Amino acid sequence: MNWKAPLSKTLPLLGAAGLLAFTGTSAWADDGYHSKYADRFEPLPAIAPIPADNSLTPEKIELGKMLFFEPRISSSGVISCATCHNPALGWTDRIPRATGHAGSVGERNTPTVLNSGFFGAQFWDGRAEDLEAQALGPIEAGIEMNMPLEEAIERLKTFDAYQKAFEAAYGDSGAITEENVAKALASFQRTLNTPNSPFDRYLRGDLDALTEQEKRGMAAFADNGCTACHSGPALTDSNFHAIQVPGSTDEGRYGVTGDEGDMHRFKTPTLRNVAVTYPYFNNGGVEELDEAVQVMASEMLGREFDDQTIEDVVAFLHTLTGEMPELEIPALP
Repeated sequence: MNWKAPLSKTLPLLGAAGLLAFTGTSAWADDGYHSKYADRFEPLPAIAPIPADNSLTPEKIELGKMLFFEPRISSSGVISCATCHNPALGWTDRIPRATGHAGSVGERNTPTVLNSGFFGAQFWDGRAEDLEAQALGPIEAGIEMNMPLEEAIERLKTFDAYQKAFEAAYGDSGAITEENVAKALASFQRTLNTPNSPFDRYLRGDLDALTEQEKRGMAAFADNGCTACHSGPALTDSNFHAIQVPGSTDEGRYGVTGDEGDMHRFKTPTLRNVAVTYPYFNNGGVEELDEAVQVMASEMLGREFDDQTIEDVVAFLHTLTGEMPELEIPALP
């Protein structure tokens, strides 16, 4: 017989192995790396976990986006969240330490907000456990936006457009509150994810998504123990580890807990999009990725990488740059 079942009827019978073969990739094919290393990593999901008390809705996301770009909830009227978390600069600012109100320079480098919904702690010192707890801090921080929260709320209430946006998001005419500002900002930030990087495609079975050098870098990264801290879908364990990078005297998590054991401990930064979120470390003291790799090898692993290993690891880290969020800057009232 020459009869062939339609593709739509055939695919369910093929199973995962048959589907790979049908699309040109054998389920048993291997490049010498995938079977050994792929299960040490996790692909980045398209959507970050959503808390039970802050459902993700289009109305909250749109409101959060407006607030993220809103400079009038700063005392100067010119600084917004996007000032330091610039979409054109990897959602950071690419300067060593954040610059805020009246030209104040903070103690720490601005971390990217990309994929921040996957983090188990926020800020370098972990003083906020989630995005909702993090959202309001920069508004009232003296060296950032320097606006008392009650004044920020009163300012938002003067705009009819915000009255309508909050009501649409929360179904309440009195919805312009600190809690709802935090929830809206957190909702928007949970959409700022960067899936489908070359590395994600590789983990999902596209063995040609990485070059031979990038695969060597992945192997070196795993074999040298980097995955002990840079784990999970965002390549951070969201835990705190002691490190004193060049030029830093920052006490780190000690300032939050007062525990001597937390002196100079900082949250493991995500490595997602690390090639576009320089400079590096808590003080932004290292500009180049190859130098950052060597600092990590020395400080955390107690060894020196040779030039080839550094080149390979850097090549691998470049594969962690994903698809940037599509964004239309909002027209503010």
